[in-house]
Parts: sequence; structure tokens; C-alpha cells
Amino acid sequence: MRALLLALLPAVVFAEPATTPPDPDEAAYPAIERFVKVLEQVRQRHPDADKVEYDRLVNHALEGMLSSLDPFSSFIHPEMAQALEADPKLDPFLPSLGLTLGVRDDGLFVSNVAPATPAARAGLLPGSAILEVDGNPPPTLAALLSSLRKAPGEKTKLKVKSLTAPKPIEVEMVHIAVEDKTVTDARLLDAAGTGYIRLASFMGSCAREMEAALDELEDKGMKRLILDLRGNPGGDLHQTVQILGLFLPPNTAAVTTQGRGGVVQGEPLKTPERQRRKREYPIAVLVDHMSASASELTAGCLQDLRRATIVGEQSYGKGSVQNIIPMGGGTALRLTIATYHTPSGKTPHRVGITPDVKVEFTDADREKLALSFRRSSLTADEAKKLEGWTDPGLKAAEGVK
Repeated sequence: MRALLLALLPAVVFAEPATTPPDPDEAAYPAIERFVKVLEQVRQRHPDADKVEYDRLVNHALEGMLSSLDPFSSFIHPEMAQALEADPKLDPFLPSLGLTLGVRDDGLFVSNVAPATPAARAGLLPGSAILEVDGNPPPTLAALLSSLRKAPGEKTKLKVKSLTAPKPIEVEMVHIAVEDKTVTDARLLDAAGTGYIRLASFMGSCAREMEAALDELEDKGMKRLILDLRGNPGGDLHQTVQILGLFLPPNTAAVTTQGRGGVVQGEPLKTPERQRRKREYPIAVLVDHMSASASELTAGCLQDLRRATIVGEQSYGKGSVQNIIPMGGGTALRLTIATYHTPSGKTPHRVGITPDVKVEFTDADREKLALSFRRSSLTADEAKKLEGWTDPGLKAAEGVK
């Protein structure tokens, strides 16, 4: 095989530096040659003969290549495909941690990490091998998924080894509540008609929940709205555009998708053609460093169109599109193929949304904010931590006119 592969590649010729820029396509040949040479050196010299099969080496090389692109691209190994085929109902995503598990020839690993989740805050990297779970070797994928579906507030400790780190590390994560409802809080804050709605995600029927909450607050005399998107990791893009349609004129171009080189892909996503109620009152949108994806598109769109004042921290910076691409041999790619853009043409991808009114948060504020989002399920000790605390983001949003 080595002779055949090398025969297909041109010989490397050392020459004087070219006066014109090199052809990017020509650079592929020496790169492929380098890969083949490394592949063969590993196969010939590495002492662990059971680890140097072509399929294994190439699949791990592909895993490294995909994980080097961005946190949301990944290589799906044949072992993972087989596990899903054996149990089609198996869901490798753990929402209380924001962690997607995978299987490859050397065992379980971190396949993906969702933004604005305990896994993201712990610094877990896609591609990391899972060596221990709560001090024990990891069981099968199904057994591990079952054991890690814990109650809010419980902890999980993982020992992992990333592709780039020289040594394994241990991380501890606290499971968060997974809300059945997307609108988790809706109330009037004062007699002047300041309404407050917290939207925890953009999943399920969030647009209907949001409209019902708005109707109720408006009937009670709401004159302005604070929309809290802090810690919201995003969700369904079509639900996002439906929610934007509650505040923007019908047929407003809200989100566009751009591929390589800024080429617009398809028509922009527009708000619905009909609007049941006109909502022209002032809006303040709260975001933080864990507001991601659809949260950022919502905040960015309302900001671009001067429909809302954005209050809080720089948001997470996730605004990309992924596709699953089958590659044969039981493998597939989860590949980022484009970015989402707000009406001004800007994308939150890798940069986030910059608030109009910046608010500084301490680590203590972050801890108490997370507790405040689940007031109904707090222990006595947790409730005591909130005594005398004022939410700095909410206070700043209340000051926006």
C-alpha cells in the first residue's frame, strides 16, 4: 500500500522561492505525502501492533482533524454508529451536563460539548477520552448514560485525556435542571408595568409559550418588557424567528445563512406574514457569557433593528450550522458548513453579541443567579445564599428607558 500511495504522489523538488503565490491545490500533494510517511512510520515502529491498523489510525487522524476546526465539528466512529444501530432510541446527549458521549475503538469519549452548560464551563474538549467516571472505569455507553442522568445539584466527576493535553485531568460538574417549559418565569415587577419573562431555551413550543406569557402580562398592564436570555443555550431556529415575529413587523428578514467567502445560502428567514397583536413597547434583553446560538441571533436581530436594548455581558459566540454527512464504512462527519447572520450582516460566531449596556458579574453573582433561576427547588442553605442579593443584570435592565 505504501508503494502504491507514494507512487501516486509527485516527487518533492526543492527549488528557488516562486515569484507567484503557490497554488493551494498543489499544496495538497506534499501534505498527503507527509501524512502517508507518518502513517507508515507509525505502522512500522510503534510497539503496540494492535493499535496500528490502517482503519484505526486513519479514523483517529480524522477525529483530530475535525476537532481542530471548531468545537461543533466531529468525526463519528463506526463503533458509535453500531451502538446507535443496536439501540435506535439511545440518546447520547446528557442535557443536565450539556455533554454528548461517543464510542470509538479505544472506548468512550466526549463527542460534543454544548455551549452554556456545565460541560462547557468545566472546559471539556470534544475528542477527549473518558478514563474514569466518579472514580470508576466507564461502563458501556448505555449504562453510563443511565448513571449520568442525575438530579439537579448532584455532581459528576470525570477523568479525561484530551487529544492535546500531555496528562489526564479531572473535572467536576454540577447537574443543572432541565426545564420542561421554556418560559420559566413571567411576572410584573412593579406598578409601572415593567414585565419580566425568562426564556430558558428555544426548544419545543417556546413561541406559543412566549406569546401566551406576553398576552397575560399585557392584559395586566405591561408597558415595557425585560426578556431574560441569560444562560439560554439556544435551540430551534424556526421557533426563534417565530418569537422575533412577536416584536417585529411581518415579513422582516431576521436571519441569513452564509457559507465560505460570505456567500449567502438560500433566502433569509423572515418573521411570519401575520401578526395577531402589535407590540411596540420598549424591550430590554438580558444576555450573559452563556447566552448562545438562537439567544444571540434574537438579541442581535433586535439590536440591529433598534427594537431592543441589549443588557449584560458579551455573549457566548455560537452562530454556526452543522450537517451530518455519511462517509461510508459506518462513519460520518458532523461538519460546520456555514454561519448565521443578523440583519446587519454580522455573525455572533466566535465573537458573540456586544451589549449596549455592559454589566460586570462576579463569580458570586453567577452562582446566585443560577440559584435564582430555580427558586422553587432550593434547599434551605441555598435559599439563604440569596438573602440580600440583588441581581445586577436585572437592576441595569430596569434602569433602561
